[in-house]
Amino acid sequence: MTLIAANNLSKSFGAEDVFLNVSLSIPPKARIGQVGSNGSGKTTLLRVLLGKEDADSGTVTQSKKLRVGYLPQRLDVRLTKTPYQECLSVFSKLISQKEKLQQLELLMAQGQVDDAVLDQYGTLQTEFEAQDGYVFENRIQQVLQGLNIVGGEENRPWQQLSGGQRTRAYLAKVLLSDPDLLVLDEPTNHLDIEAIEWLESYLKDFSGAVLMVSHDRYFLDQTASIIWELSDAFEIYHGNYSAYLLQREERYQRQKNAFEAQQQLISKEEEYIRRNIEGQNTRQAQGRRTRLERMLAESRLTNPSRSKPIRFNLQASQRSGDLVLRTYAVHVGYRDDQKVLINLPNLTLLRGECVAVLGPNGTGKSTLIKTLLAEIPPLSGEIELGANLQLGYFAQAHEKLDPDATLMDEISKVEPTMLPAEIRSYLARFLFTGDDVYKTTGILSGGERGRLALALLALQKANLLLLDEPMNHLDVEAQETLQALLEDFNGTIILVSHDRYIVDAIATQIWEVDPIEKTLNVFNGNYTEFKEAKKKQPLLSKPVRSADSDQKTDSRSGSERPKLSNNEISRLKKKKVEIEEKITALENEMKAAGEEMVRLAGDVAAVTALGIRYNNLETELNATLDEWAAVDRKL
Repeated sequence: MTLIAANNLSKSFGAEDVFLNVSLSIPPKARIGQVGSNGSGKTTLLRVLLGKEDADSGTVTQSKKLRVGYLPQRLDVRLTKTPYQECLSVFSKLISQKEKLQQLELLMAQGQVDDAVLDQYGTLQTEFEAQDGYVFENRIQQVLQGLNIVGGEENRPWQQLSGGQRTRAYLAKVLLSDPDLLVLDEPTNHLDIEAIEWLESYLKDFSGAVLMVSHDRYFLDQTASIIWELSDAFEIYHGNYSAYLLQREERYQRQKNAFEAQQQLISKEEEYIRRNIEGQNTRQAQGRRTRLERMLAESRLTNPSRSKPIRFNLQASQRSGDLVLRTYAVHVGYRDDQKVLINLPNLTLLRGECVAVLGPNGTGKSTLIKTLLAEIPPLSGEIELGANLQLGYFAQAHEKLDPDATLMDEISKVEPTMLPAEIRSYLARFLFTGDDVYKTTGILSGGERGRLALALLALQKANLLLLDEPMNHLDVEAQETLQALLEDFNGTIILVSHDRYIVDAIATQIWEVDPIEKTLNVFNGNYTEFKEAKKKQPLLSKPVRSADSDQKTDSRSGSERPKLSNNEISRLKKKKVEIEEKITALENEMKAAGEEMVRLAGDVAAVTALGIRYNNLETELNATLDEWAAVDRKL
């Protein structure tokens, strides 16, 4: 049964066609990734399929009682509860049933037991268990932790959350709603690598269908089995993102070859007609002209086109020394609060290497880059830069752009000798044409700001690039272009990025920030090798990262948090392991009790006793989780 089917959909805004004659279907359990350049209509197509916008022509059919979970790219919902309460609201029916079960258990505990009470309890308990009523609260905790909504963030009022926190909280609610179809528009925005990998795992086990728009190529490789490309035309490819790239190139070459073969045939026929239309072979020439005209009217091929890419050069103007960077006992942080964000090992970086800096959001990666740039002095230690270095910096927030300056102004600041016509020509290579060049940077979209920042970076001719999330807001075509240029770059690169696709392609070593120990771990190799090495390490339970765990003061007292001794740290770590073992044991007991309730569904007395035991275990588990969180905060 098809969940959604569309036939000959078309949509225009004014004189501009967004998409034309799109036909598609979404089967159950599909994993569809939608790609295309910025402004190609991906979000509009999603909204038309969901009935949130009307198409100009064509039809959309949804299966009866289709349940859809939708995460928009720009979240405009206004909620009032905390993230945890919003997630809890998804299970309102189960909560009502749980309260009724507790009321019946209280009656039975008081000795008010008769056949009617037992029958009611048995029926309700069986239905409750069948709907996973005994685990829904654990599911909420797992999803919130997986999306890094922790450390008090889950209990913060919605109005106090940042835009990124709201998006993650709403995504948690959408996932927990268990729809038939998940529609996710840029779901990896605002997620760090750890949360993205958790989401990948969740989607692989999800029982419904998934339709997602994403510029995250690695994410699409891990989750999609069908790719929809929306560019000049709507095309469907089978396989993940990497398979799509190969098929797209093969399809382009086939179309190109067919077009060129037809053009050769047309030229040959036209030449024959010109030579023979008034000679002895007039009748043959007239027949060929008729056949040619019929072919051109019915099956004339068009020259296949590709999306217009950005075009620029990133080559360094001069060679740096072999030693690019060396650090000695450096502590990264801000001097106003003296809080250490990262303790660096003694690092050595050589010419030609590419370092990828990885780690959760808020762990100091951008601060590390600014420290290496000497924009922020280290709290302690020394940074030694090599000879003949020319630094090029791409800032994540593009904060160096003047919001009141035009694009022409920004280019002139870097290259004051360029003439206006040269600047216009240069900006056209980054897809800024016509009056675009007179826009102020303050009104640019995220993708436009990213392209302008790349234009400025390319003018610097640097041999050491420090790139802080350069892939953010770039569409897939721009990402592919930038990746190819970085692969061919003749200098050295330090790259902060959540884009695992480019990290895997160009990194020669990984610097991973450990948010718990506040250290930098160095690994020689690319991302795939890094992941394989981590799998081979002993499986250790990963602590939940508290949003305020690195604050200098205890929020309850406002006093400075006391420094723990080595013995105290050792004792707490041992205690934490013991608690984790207890949590595992309790979860296993709850699972066994649930399975036993299913097996003894006809034995009301036994099921009643098991239900009470399950609730007691759940209460103990929640208390143990609180104990684990308290130890984790101390550490």
